[in-house]
Amino acid sequence: MAEEEKHVEGGSLEVTPTWAVALVCSIFVLASFGLVRAIHHLGRYLRRRQEKSLYQALDKIKEELMLLGFISLLLTVFQPVIASICMPHNFIEHMLPCKFDTKTLTLAGEAPHGAPNGTSETPSGHARRLLALNRRMLSSESSKEAAETSKCFAKNKVPFVSREGLHKLHIFIFVLAVVHVVYSCLTLILGRYKVHGWSAWERRAQAEPQTETPSIKKRGKLVRQSTFLKKHANPKWISSDFLSWIVCFFRQFGRSVTYTEYQTLRLGFIRVSKQSSSSSSHAVRLRVLEDDFKKVVGISFYLWFFVVLFLLLNVSGWHTYFWIAFLPLGILLVVGAKLQNIIMALAVEIAEEQKNQSTVVVNLRDELFWFNRPKLILYLIHFVLFQNAFELAFFVWIWAAFGFDSCFMENLGFVITRLVIGVIVQVLCSYSTLPLYALVTQVFHRGSTQIIAFAE
Repeated sequence: MAEEEKHVEGGSLEVTPTWAVALVCSIFVLASFGLVRAIHHLGRYLRRRQEKSLYQALDKIKEELMLLGFISLLLTVFQPVIASICMPHNFIEHMLPCKFDTKTLTLAGEAPHGAPNGTSETPSGHARRLLALNRRMLSSESSKEAAETSKCFAKNKVPFVSREGLHKLHIFIFVLAVVHVVYSCLTLILGRYKVHGWSAWERRAQAEPQTETPSIKKRGKLVRQSTFLKKHANPKWISSDFLSWIVCFFRQFGRSVTYTEYQTLRLGFIRVSKQSSSSSSHAVRLRVLEDDFKKVVGISFYLWFFVVLFLLLNVSGWHTYFWIAFLPLGILLVVGAKLQNIIMALAVEIAEEQKNQSTVVVNLRDELFWFNRPKLILYLIHFVLFQNAFELAFFVWIWAAFGFDSCFMENLGFVITRLVIGVIVQVLCSYSTLPLYALVTQVFHRGSTQIIAFAE
């Protein structure tokens, strides 16, 4: 009888009906093929529509899924090796994600300051207590995993990472992939919706009489009527860097750009691209947004470094999951204020250089950005979007794998605050910051010639 039970526990496939195995296998194969074909048809659709940037973004998403699949495969292959590694028992007392249960230590026979009640315990008794605790901890595990863990307990050690822990890590990788893809799609949808909202301004700018449009000097600088100057240069607070940054900070929560600012940036792009002032730049702006979008999808190496760093610092009592939520929010607010400040800087230069002239010169250039690198802001936006998706994936993983009453969610107020901040960051970044970046930087876009060709 014991041999039969051992056989049943150790060889589950040997006692599983073949139809059940075939059914499960066919379901996963069909689901996988369906996903692959759906991605393939989506790529063909984007190529027919000449959506080059979106097609490249789709390729990056496929690369991300393939990378996560390789990580999951390697975890599966090396799971027995990792689970068989043992480490000293006192190693688990440091940097735990949850509070350490001293009662468990006492039950296991671990008494750093002597055994309970001042009694001593022989090594054999200590080992028996460890084995007893092991049987209680692994009562729901397979006999093979229990044997591996018991081997560590018999040596007065503990497993480096259990099979159950590796299994939950598999779940986390899957959740991270799904959440990041969903967040990427949501980012594109909100961004395109915002840019489409500017189409009314685009039609208005095209409909304006030629006499109201700016002319282009031989030096290549755009001359604009002084409405932009009057709107920004008159307030007294603009002469103060601190006050101007405060105003720029709060402007991003309302209307991020006005029609006057929109038309000024639009005409700046027309100057650089040598387009007619009556031509439409709306389609071009959509292409620029999509080109920026392909750069903020995917998981770069430095983003994986952040994931590992977060898992390392997620220590009980540090509340890393809560405090780190303010990192993307802070970065996003600074980036949004910087974009507003660039528009403000143009007004300051115009006011200083053209006080006695009826026209003003708009000179958009790289020096207006941090370190003369417009793409640095895009890297920060990429980090914000990924970090926000990662934190939501972490929340969903904890909820699915450990339950809502897990020690990871010991403070309900922190959890609710984190979710609210995540929603604010996602909407603000997708609907305001990224479209505004596309509007401001379309003049600097290296691929503007190709983008114009696609738009036409």
